[in-house]
Amino acid sequence: MPDPDRRPAYYASARGGGWHDWWTLLHPPYTAWHLSYVVIGAALAPHVDISRLVATLLAFLAAVGVSAHALDEIHGRPLRTGIPTASPTTVAATRVAATRVAVAVGLGAAGVARVGWVLVPFIVAGPALVVAYNAELFGGVVHTDAGFALAWGAFPLLTAYAAQAGGLGLAPVLGAVGAFALSYAQRSLSTPARMLRRQVADVHGAMTLSDGTVLAVDDAVLRAPLERALRAMSWSVMALAAAVAVARLR
Repeated sequence: MPDPDRRPAYYASARGGGWHDWWTLLHPPYTAWHLSYVVIGAALAPHVDISRLVATLLAFLAAVGVSAHALDEIHGRPLRTGIPTASPTTVAATRVAATRVAVAVGLGAAGVARVGWVLVPFIVAGPALVVAYNAELFGGVVHTDAGFALAWGAFPLLTAYAAQAGGLGLAPVLGAVGAFALSYAQRSLSTPARMLRRQVADVHGAMTLSDGTVLAVDDAVLRAPLERALRAMSWSVMALAAAVAVARLR
């Protein structure tokens, strides 16, 4: 039987239009998940400057939370929102994305005065990763599981540490490896989950257990463990970020 829940994502608002579409576009659990890497990266630094942490969070919220997702919606409307992105209003959506990237770059540029030129490579690489990944440039070479893990996992953590410490070290590199692996796992789970929600019209079948029990299989059965794992991982990374932030900032 086809699954009656045909939302394009488990976190998508059941009601369309208005702010509901913008909420869906933000990908709340995933955006919070990857902003958590910013907090963890900053917390690994010897000293934590709250103003720098807030600026880094705002920069990644603008670049990843809004810009990247707006660009993604322009290409094929995977979230099926009513936000006008199709021609001729694609220009408007592109401007939204470009403005948010500009905000992120502006925050980074302001940070150079306080942190130093070490931030410049991160300021250049950030927008490049956003555009290359979401616009699938260079034949989609960046739009891969590894590209996602690098851009949305390792990069935020390294950037946040550099913004605090003015350089890198072994601790943030090890942390970036962990963020890369978690993001790689996220992508490995979310790709089939998205396919089941957005592309599969129907699934029917059965599993026969060793004791003879027959269990029905449909798209909901296949998708449930994937999305349960994604929910659990998103909340666990956010809780970890909150824990290290409380420990460092109290």
